[in-house]
Amino acid sequence: MTFPDKASLDAFNANIVDEFRRNGGVVGGPFEGATLLLLTTTGAKSGQPRLAPLAYLTVDDKMLIVGSKAGADTNPDWVHNLRANPRAHVEVGTDAYDVVARELPLDERNELYPKVVEVAPGFGEYQAKTSRVIPLFELTR
Repeated sequence: MTFPDKASLDAFNANIVDEFRRNGGVVGGPFEGATLLLLTTTGAKSGQPRLAPLAYLTVDDKMLIVGSKAGADTNPDWVHNLRANPRAHVEVGTDAYDVVARELPLDERNELYPKVVEVAPGFGEYQAKTSRVIPLFELTR
């Protein structure tokens, strides 16, 4: 899924957030059946809260989020925000809690990424579309 501009992406994400909150964390459309969370980061420059709906995976007992941006050549904004301030807030289903995000170092990322692709093959396609290394972050309560 690609978007012509930031406004289109923002509108798409706002609809996902609304549906998520209306339905206790369950959404349909392209994310039907996926495990989603709402991630609130602190803007690296603005210091303002930034909300992003994301798929998450549990691999080796780790809650992981993937900075894929559908295989774009740039990281999603939330990656930059977590690198600047790893404290964040998540909503998972009807539960909400604070987390600390840890970007996996390259060796650990490379070990886990094939397991991520096993669970969600789309992330393999996204990695194949870009020359950047798609980052993985572990979220810990």
